[in-house]
Amino acid sequence: MAERGEASEEVLGRHLIADMTGLSPALLRDGDRIMRVLKEALDQAGFHALKSVEHQFVERGEGFTGVVLLEESHAAVHTYPELEYLALDIFACGRFEPADVMDALVRDLGPANVDVRTLTRTPRVTSPADKDS
Repeated sequence: MAERGEASEEVLGRHLIADMTGLSPALLRDGDRIMRVLKEALDQAGFHALKSVEHQFVERGEGFTGVVLLEESHAAVHTYPELEYLALDIFACGRFEPADVMDALVRDLGPANVDVRTLTRTPRVTSPADKDS
């Protein structure tokens, strides 16, 4: 374990954040299809879904939000049909690779543009004095 004030080198997982644009508003309102595609992609990549929660918004573009709780962490999707935009968030602990899920989603949903960022999630231990510097 890292000493207080030192950064830990232990990598807990990878956190993929993706913005997809140029998607059909009708697709982005279809929460059932999006969740089916997401769950299939997670399953094919070896993730283990525990539970999911979905919500279809009826105002402001009729977007959709869905979250899948995973043994390996979580996956979340948020749609904005009025902007032809889908936001994806996958936090994968251990050996699991969120990019595998992303590839399947891009193939199945067909966005015109994709911007992906991946963060390495690592515990950093700092003392209160370090926060001010």
